[in-house]
Amino acid sequence: MRKEILSPPAPASMKQKQKRLKIPLVRLFYHAFVFTLLFMMFTQTAYAATDVWTKASEIMKDVYNQIVLISTVAAIVTASVALLMMNFSRSGRTVDESRAWLKRICITWAVLNGLGFIMAYVTPFFSDGKWSG
Repeated sequence: MRKEILSPPAPASMKQKQKRLKIPLVRLFYHAFVFTLLFMMFTQTAYAATDVWTKASEIMKDVYNQIVLISTVAAIVTASVALLMMNFSRSGRTVDESRAWLKRICITWAVLNGLGFIMAYVTPFFSDGKWSG
């Protein structure tokens, strides 16, 4: 005859664990609603006023204006030093070097300001990505 092994009865604590968790449906919907409202409240909407190319153009113009401003101040200061050295120096070599530096300063300043003039003159011909000259 065959002996059947019976498992001992489960303790009371295991019976409680085996019970299904009952979550009230109303509370679940309430928490989902609150979470959705909080999510919408803490997210920030981004509004794009301009496209990328317009913004890039504005940034480039601003950077160029800052470069021209700084280069103008630097050119004035260095040109004044070169002029002072040229006028108050007793050495012919120093006067020649000062004159050469003054030429370089003037040419560089003219090129930097000329780039802005060229871009202001040429850019309208390429509006909308097409040649309109």
